[in-house]
Amino acid sequence: MPPVPRPTVLAAAALLLATTTGCSLLAAPTTATPGEPAPVPPRQVVLTAAQTLDDAGSARIDVLQEGPGGRRTASGTLVWGAADEAALTVTDELGSGRLTLKDGALDLVYQGGATKHAERSTAESADPAAGAGPGGFAGGWTTALISSPGGRAYDVAQGVKLGSLGGEQLAGVTAAHYQGSAPVDELFGKDGELSAQQRASTLDWYRRHGVTAIGYDVWVGPGMRLLRLRETVRGSAGTTVTTTDVSAPGAADATPAAGG
Repeated sequence: MPPVPRPTVLAAAALLLATTTGCSLLAAPTTATPGEPAPVPPRQVVLTAAQTLDDAGSARIDVLQEGPGGRRTASGTLVWGAADEAALTVTDELGSGRLTLKDGALDLVYQGGATKHAERSTAESADPAAGAGPGGFAGGWTTALISSPGGRAYDVAQGVKLGSLGGEQLAGVTAAHYQGSAPVDELFGKDGELSAQQRASTLDWYRRHGVTAIGYDVWVGPGMRLLRLRETVRGSAGTTVTTTDVSAPGAADATPAAGG
């Protein structure tokens, strides 16, 4: 699982945010206007939004990936923390299927096909585009589907220098849009969540595909709600963009079904 945001960092971010009012300050450009309160630094906004979502314990996600390999979608509910579950409807190169996660075990069942099974640590091996090597790394698609968006946003805030693009209308509200990029070697070279073999396999995949850096966009709405994450990967085969929209689950979505 992605690391939990450190309480000391988030306490400082929350203290700063408490001194500001309205989304306009979050959405302001990085250049302060004389006489006006300074905008909250993007890193602190995203860290606080990540913690807010992680504290919620669950969310509905809608994921769209578009690139040279085609179009993929996934929709459903994630539960993290003590429960650590997922139930998603997935459409990719192999058709429509049902992806479930429970207690670290992942099952992907396509209509009319056999069940693909993997552990959380080897989730990428269940992907249609999985390659050889430890875990069959396939570009992070399957891992993203079963990872808390809050944990991923935390990693972005910690590893990527983000700048503000101002406010945008998203999901019926004004959201602050932040953007940045980081070299692949920096993002994964010291990742303590990966074993030495998994780290080597991941870095090798990006290098073979001509990817030197990954771009990230984050949208945060009123109430410090994480609304959208976007990852842009440019390589020798073209550009792949993966967008995750996050919304709070309803009561019926609180606990995903264990089976497909």
